[in-house]
Amino acid sequence: MEVTLKENKFSLIDGNQVDTFSIEWRPETNPKAVIVLIHGLGEHCERYKNVAEFFTQKGIGIISADLYGHGKTGGKRGFIPTEDAFLKTIDALLIKAKELYPNLPVFLYGHSLGGLAVLWYSLNRKPGIKGVIATSPVLAEHKPSSPIKVFLARVMNTLNPSFTMKNGLDLDALSHDKEVVTKYKNDPLVHGFISARLGWTMLNKGKWILAHAAEFPLPLLLMVGSDERIVSRPLIEEFAKNVPFIDFKIWPGLYHELHNEPEKESVLNYELDWITKHLQMK
Repeated sequence: MEVTLKENKFSLIDGNQVDTFSIEWRPETNPKAVIVLIHGLGEHCERYKNVAEFFTQKGIGIISADLYGHGKTGGKRGFIPTEDAFLKTIDALLIKAKELYPNLPVFLYGHSLGGLAVLWYSLNRKPGIKGVIATSPVLAEHKPSSPIKVFLARVMNTLNPSFTMKNGLDLDALSHDKEVVTKYKNDPLVHGFISARLGWTMLNKGKWILAHAAEFPLPLLLMVGSDERIVSRPLIEEFAKNVPFIDFKIWPGLYHELHNEPEKESVLNYELDWITKHLQMK
């Protein structure tokens, strides 16, 4: 049976001086919580409609936005005007979530680059929310950058931070579902670029997050596939060892986009069970 999503598309004011495309997916019944969802590098929030369909049927609303330089939001593709550009978007989304869902528990959910962003945000801002879900966060690349590449990124970040190049993602390692990969490759809103500033910021914030893992202030559900080939699974495991309030799950045989794997129903149900458990806690 096809699910009809209740969509509310709007422009978000988030401090980045561009038109930020945003969307709310609202449950048909009275909601019991809301998720603020942050997408990954090169993609956009409307790729998460399957996630929205699942959670709205369970009485949980979702609010998301296309990050600066992504999807239908303005800005040079793969560039960020300031180091904290994505944090500004999360600031605004959380304000919107509390406006649309007053007095309801809020969860942050980020995938890949979005996973990095929600971990960084939680450590930096220490928001008063219920918990955080991070899937396949890019604390580092699967294959470590060479010293020369790191040096060039640092130099270009100083000389020409808007300089962009191909992001080099292994698209066949996104999902075992070939239809997902084909749609990604043919999606006109997906781009394959990364700027010097964004690359340098990701590199440094990944290290900073690892260094501050023991200070993570919120309950965290952290998940990654055992066959991850885009981000560094070993560093995700290292981070997990030091977080005080964590549920850590390695999914056997899965690739990068856990929510788009053939086993996605099990993945989403696992997330739902975790959310439900934390909704029951005072």
